[in-house]
Amino acid sequence: MPPQAESTDGSFPGDVAVSDEEIVRRILEGDLASFELIMRRYNQRIFRVVRGMLGEDDESEDVVQDAYVRAYENLSQFAGRSRFATWLTRIAVYEANARRQKRRRMRLFDPRESENNPMPPQPSNRDAQEQVSNRELGGILAQAVDDLPADLRTVFTLRMVEGLDTGETAECLELTPANVKVRLHRARGLLRKRIDARLGKDVRRLYQFDGERCDRIVEGVLRRLSNRSKPSAARE
Repeated sequence: MPPQAESTDGSFPGDVAVSDEEIVRRILEGDLASFELIMRRYNQRIFRVVRGMLGEDDESEDVVQDAYVRAYENLSQFAGRSRFATWLTRIAVYEANARRQKRRRMRLFDPRESENNPMPPQPSNRDAQEQVSNRELGGILAQAVDDLPADLRTVFTLRMVEGLDTGETAECLELTPANVKVRLHRARGLLRKRIDARLGKDVRRLYQFDGERCDRIVEGVLRRLSNRSKPSAARE
């Protein structure tokens, strides 16, 4: 059966009434197929968060798969003290941070890398016309957000792209609400005024999660999980 089409809110026809907790229960009872519901429900959010931290599409896909595998292996540890979406997002943040640390270690052994370059590399030969054309605003906006420092970009992604409130963003990133507000303020301040004026209208066009990428992540994770035993249920 082909994958079900994902709606704009990440749900599927017929599964709207199925809670995350019910899906988790099914998975713990051995229903691996239900894990696809979880992935397709949260693929867009998790990819955007990881992409916001790492800044690269291909590497972000790999890390999203790693996050899902880790979540599956530790599913019995989900105790319901926070929303499942928050628990899953925190795992993705952990995996993305681990990848960033691995990058740093690799740079220490690469003489071609500058150790004092906290910003992502800037694209060369950017067409000046693109910067002033409303027709290309989406691309300019995406690049402006990519150019933010990773810590600011992650907060911006969760708050402005995914629409999480300050409290949930703080919980996902293990920050205080005050820190979230400060980072969001700094992120917005670094964006040019003419772009900032149109964020409300265009920001959700960032990092569009196309069906092909969604399918690729789901298939990759299910392939990795197919030979694993089901996660054991939590002990009472």
